[in-house]
Amino acid sequence: MTVDRSAPAPQPRARPDLLDRFLRYWVLWVTLGETVGFLAPALAQLAFAGSPIASAALILAGAIEGAVLGWTQATVLRVVLPELNRSRWVGATAIGAAAAWFVGLLPAEWADVWQRWPAAAQLIVAALLATFLLCSLGFAQWFELRRQLPRAGWWIAGSAAAWCAGLAVFFAVATPLWQPGQSAALVLAIGLLAAVLMALTVAVVSGVVLRALLRRARAGAGHHPDRSTGNESPSQPA
Repeated sequence: MTVDRSAPAPQPRARPDLLDRFLRYWVLWVTLGETVGFLAPALAQLAFAGSPIASAALILAGAIEGAVLGWTQATVLRVVLPELNRSRWVGATAIGAAAAWFVGLLPAEWADVWQRWPAAAQLIVAALLATFLLCSLGFAQWFELRRQLPRAGWWIAGSAAAWCAGLAVFFAVATPLWQPGQSAALVLAIGLLAAVLMALTVAVVSGVVLRALLRRARAGAGHHPDRSTGNESPSQPA
């Protein structure tokens, strides 16, 4: 008598989690969008350095950066949130980015004023400005995201954390590499290197936050992400 010891039939491979695929697409597209968008303020800084309209040019360039970033974010978000309004999201991101650049330029513009303040006052104002700068993008986007996602207020904190980490990476890379007397091309190259790493950091942190919010929303609605359909991809924007 022989016993059939043939190997068991191979099991079908599990379908990748939609939200894990969302995170991969988000990291790719947001890194690309922020890197490309950052070219606008980087070139504006080189073109208008020392000009009376330098600040205005940077704020406008910041709005362009935000619009590019917002478009790539919306492209991915609409895969899992098809009702998201792309125009509102892009517009909100552009406004939030312009506001962030405006606030970020204030310390340099008003240096002669705030440097005469007591140290405690400087610290308080710096903390308020930093909080506004970090939250501006997420807060602007929240007005659209709250239409699509429960507890979307957490996105403001998550986006702020992402930009805090991203800016920390940018300055950690760029500051020691930028030196007096460097050519404009080298300054731009260093800035772009730091911008790519900043963009990647922002994309990863913000993507993890969004994935968590989406998982929670789907769990609350009684949907399991593995059973979701969603055959769209960011390369096929709606």
